[in-house]
Amino acid sequence: MYDAVIVGGGAAGLFCGAQLGLLGKSAVIIEKNERFGRKLRITGKGRCNVTNNCDAQTVMKNITRNERFMYSSLSRFAPEDVMAFFEGLGVALKTERGNRVFPVSDSAHDIADALVKCCLDCGTELVSGEVTELLVEDGKVLGAKCGVKEYHGGSVIIATGGRSYPKTGSDGFGYKLAKSLGHHVTPIVPSLCPIVTAEREECAEMMGLSLKNCTLSLREDNKTKPLYEELGEMLFTHFGLSGPLVLSASAHIGDIDKHSYHIDIDLKPALSKEQLDARILRDLGDFPNREFGNSLGKLLPAKMIPVIVKRSGIPSDKRVNQITKEERRDLVELLKKLTYKVDRLRSIDEAIITRGGVEVSEIDPKTMGSKLCKGLYFIGEVLDLDAYTGGFNLQIAWSTAYACAQAVEYL
Repeated sequence: MYDAVIVGGGAAGLFCGAQLGLLGKSAVIIEKNERFGRKLRITGKGRCNVTNNCDAQTVMKNITRNERFMYSSLSRFAPEDVMAFFEGLGVALKTERGNRVFPVSDSAHDIADALVKCCLDCGTELVSGEVTELLVEDGKVLGAKCGVKEYHGGSVIIATGGRSYPKTGSDGFGYKLAKSLGHHVTPIVPSLCPIVTAEREECAEMMGLSLKNCTLSLREDNKTKPLYEELGEMLFTHFGLSGPLVLSASAHIGDIDKHSYHIDIDLKPALSKEQLDARILRDLGDFPNREFGNSLGKLLPAKMIPVIVKRSGIPSDKRVNQITKEERRDLVELLKKLTYKVDRLRSIDEAIITRGGVEVSEIDPKTMGSKLCKGLYFIGEVLDLDAYTGGFNLQIAWSTAYACAQAVEYL
C-alpha cells in the first residue's frame, strides 16, 4: 500500500516519484522497460535538452496547444526551479543558443540516472513490470494490476507518455487506461516531425544540405497569414524537409486530408529584394562571360545551385551578360520564396512528441487530478499538450509532475 502508484517510469514518472519521496510520501513507479527513463536517455540526440532558460510566460508562448492549462503548474515550478533541482542533484548544467539548457556532460544519462538515484535515495520503489489494468471501486481508483501482483495506492498517476518513439515503451497504453475510466482522448498525430514534400526528388538532390540562416513560413493554401514563421536552421532530406524550423512548423499542421499546406523558404532573409537584386547584379558583373549555371557559387551552396537554376527557367548555359532584368527579378523572387508543397508528415515513429492525448478540460490544472475519477492523475505527454523544440516539452513534464506530487494526499 502506497500513497501513490505511478504507471510509467519516464521523465514525468521519475520526476513525480522523486518529488513524492522528497515530501515523505510513499510511492512506487511501475515501468514496462527494465531500464527506467529509456526515452529520456535518447532525447535531444542523447544530450537531453532539460528545459529552456526563460520565464514561465515564454514557456507558455512556446506551447502550441492548451497553453492556458499550464499557467498554474508553471507558476509554481518554472525553468529556474528545474535547473536548481538538477544542479542540487549534482548535475552541472549549461545554457546554449536559444536558451536551451543541457547537462555540461552532454549526456542524457546523467539526467535519467540522477532521477533514478533520487527516487531510490528518498524511498520511492522502482518496479519493472507491465500494468494490465487499474483497480477501481465506486468511482475511485485504488491501484494497478501488474500480472498477478496488485499495487494499491491512495492515488494512481498515469505517466505513460504518448505514442512517439514506441520502441522506448511509448505505445499509447495510457490512452487506453484513460478511456477505460471515461476520459476522452483527442486525435493522436505526430508532432515535431519531419515533413514529406511533393517535390521529393528535388529535395533528394540536396540531401544533407543544412541551411543555417533562413526564414521558413508554413501557410495553409489560399491563406496569406502564416501559421508559423521563424528564422533558423533546416535540413533537406531524401524525402523532403527536416531540422529545427521544420519540426516546429509541423506542430501547426492539422488534418492533411482536410487541409493543404505549403512551406516558403526565404534563402536571404537579411536582404530586401532590392538589396538582393543589387547583390546578384554585382556577382554576375564580376564574370560577365560566365555561364549562368556556374555563376552562383558566391550566393548559394553548391548542392542548391542546380535546383535554383532549373527552377529559375534561365538556361544553364546562358551567358550572364545576356540575362534580362525580368529574369533577374524572377530569380530574386525565387530566392526570397522557395516553395514546397506539404504532402504528409513522417510516421509517428519518427516524431519527437505526440500531438493529442487526454482531454485537458477533464483535468484539474492545479493538481493534474481527474475530474471524472477520484484518486486518478495524469502527467506529462499523455495529456493533450505539446510545444516547440527547445526544452519546452520536458518543462511540461516537470511542471505537471511537480503539481501532481504536491497534490497527492497521505493515506
